[in-house]
Amino acid sequence: MLFIFIYIYVFVCAYILYKKFVNVSEFDDEMQKPSSSIASGIGVGHVISISFCTSCSYRGHAMTTKHMLEEAFPGITVTLANHPPPLLKRLMGIVIPILQVGVIVIIMGGEQIFPKLGYMRPPPWYYSLRANRHGTIITTWFLGNYIKSCLKNSGAFEVFCDRELIFSKLMEQRFPGEFELRELVSRKLYNLRNSEGFTGGLW
Repeated sequence: MLFIFIYIYVFVCAYILYKKFVNVSEFDDEMQKPSSSIASGIGVGHVISISFCTSCSYRGHAMTTKHMLEEAFPGITVTLANHPPPLLKRLMGIVIPILQVGVIVIIMGGEQIFPKLGYMRPPPWYYSLRANRHGTIITTWFLGNYIKSCLKNSGAFEVFCDRELIFSKLMEQRFPGEFELRELVSRKLYNLRNSEGFTGGLW
C-alpha cells in the first residue's frame, strides 16, 4: 500500500513539472496570426508585442488591441504573449501542488509512511488531521488551488514597439486608452523613420 502512495506521489510531481516546463504555448493560431494588411502599409517592418497576464482574463482586451493596431497601422505585425509572474511566484506555483499531493498521501498512508521514516508512531498532529481526513483533504485541495491561481496573476499588460517598452500597466496601474496607444505607436514609428532617414543621409 505504501509503495502505491509513493508511486502516485512521484507520478503527480513529475506531471506537474512537465506541465510547467515542457508544455507548449498557451496561445492558439488566431492570436499569433500575422496581420493580413497590405504590404505597403505604414507599419511594414515593425512589430508590436503585447505581453499580458493570461490568467487575469486579459485575453479579450489583448485581442481587441491587436485588431485595433492592425487596422490603424496597416502592415504592422502584432504578437501576443503571456507575461509570466516573478520567479518567486513561479517557484511557489510549482511547490504548492507537490505539497498538496504530499499532504493527501500522508493523511491516507501516514501510519505506514512514518515508521519507514524512523518514527515509532506518527506525531500527534497527524491524528488530528486523520480524524477529519475528508475535510482536511478538501481544504488542502481547494486552498492550494486558490493560492496557485493567485500566484499565476502578474497583472501585466505591457506593450512593446520594436522591442522597446512604450506602455506598462505594471507602472501605470491602468490599461492604455485606444487613442493613447495609437499616439504612442505613431510617435515611436515617426521617431524610427526619422532616425533611419538621418542615418541613411550620413551614409
